[in-house]
Amino acid sequence: MNEPTTVHGREHAMMYAELLDTAARLDTLRRLEGSAVDPHVGAAMHAVRFAATIMWPTAPHMPPPGYRQDSEGILELIAHWREAALEIGEFAPPPPTLRLVSDTASPA
Repeated sequence: MNEPTTVHGREHAMMYAELLDTAARLDTLRRLEGSAVDPHVGAAMHAVRFAATIMWPTAPHMPPPGYRQDSEGILELIAHWREAALEIGEFAPPPPTLRLVSDTASPA
């Protein structure tokens, strides 16, 4: 019978590997034609990368993620991509142009 910590560690390692795989698939999916990126997929990718970064220390004998492991930096990227996906902040669409319309006809 397996030790609970061994099973737990193996499960952590499997989850960590799945997160890395999902992040890689999202990275591929976010790239659109003409060097554009899909902000929704980008936000999801950074969130999954953050999850992998948090999970890595608990996954025994697993290599570090292939990107910067700075949690603060990843949180900043998530916030940036979230704003792009939700079209808020600097990514908000421009407000409609308001025109002043005046009645040039005299009242009857």
